[in-house]
Amino acid sequence: MLSISSAIINDIKNILKERSALVAYHYFDYKDASKRHLRGLLASLIFQLTDDSDCCRSILHELHKSCRDGSEQPSDADLAQCLNTIVKASVQLPVFIIMDALDECPNTTGTPSARDEVLDFVDGLVRSNYSNLFICITSRPEQDIQTVLNPLMSASCRVALHEESGQKEDINNYVRSVVHTDRAMRRWKEEDKELVINTLTARASGM
Repeated sequence: MLSISSAIINDIKNILKERSALVAYHYFDYKDASKRHLRGLLASLIFQLTDDSDCCRSILHELHKSCRDGSEQPSDADLAQCLNTIVKASVQLPVFIIMDALDECPNTTGTPSARDEVLDFVDGLVRSNYSNLFICITSRPEQDIQTVLNPLMSASCRVALHEESGQKEDINNYVRSVVHTDRAMRRWKEEDKELVINTLTARASGM
């Protein structure tokens, strides 16, 4: 999915050549626990948005002051409010937020789970109906994520890559290339090669 998000970011950068906008990107990296929770998401988005705007920096500065000039840590609610204030204050500019691999956010036992917290935040952000805010989220089609996100957008705004014929064809071509170039696999019977190719393509579910 990272390549999909990269393509989206490149498209947005092309937009930036013609007009001003604010862009923030966050990847829920399964290798980095600090990036798979709401706090990591909020901090990442805020710092990116404030990096390109004096107005946004002043909002972050006010949060810093309210936390005794950094001697206290802001709560997740404080960070969420700061992000909302930044979006509202940037009404003259489009604000693009890309969240990649949401499914890597842990859905472990607990009330709420880390993923629940992120989904609740996204739900609230979208329902705020900011006219200048554009959000793109990539994820595997896990049920709890679909349950929250699907009602927030029309069907025309959802793209299921695992259902796209082009995606399946790309996976099939990749697996076929590996099977036919691997030193050991090249000695297999043709029917065995085709069985492996078809099975792996089907089980990939478009991913």
